Amino acid sequence: MSIYVGNLSYEVTQDALSAVFAEYGTVKRVQLPTDRETGKMRGFGFVEMDSDAEEEKAIEALDGAEWMGRDLKVNKAKPKEDRGSFGGGNRGGGGGNFRNNRY
Repeated sequence: MSIYVGNLSYEVTQDALSAVFAEYGTVKRVQLPTDRETGKMRGFGFVEMDSDAEEEKAIEALDGAEWMGRDLKVNKAKPKEDRGSFGGGNRGGGGGNFRNNRY
């Protein structure tokens, strides 16, 4: 399981976020996604802890808590949707029957 942490300060570091969650158990991994173009923080992150019980304890304690001047949004991370290699969507053709067009 992974924990979603939203409404983060853009100044947060992996070490700082890890330290906050370490109060509730062993932190295995912290991810702080950045914008591809600017390289700046996107304002959310993911934390993985050693056990589901530790993650539940952290979610209960930290959801809505103020940290670095912001009220955190902390919950179970939802699985990433498979968007396909080109972003999905229906690319069906339409209209013309090219076999019968003679130029």
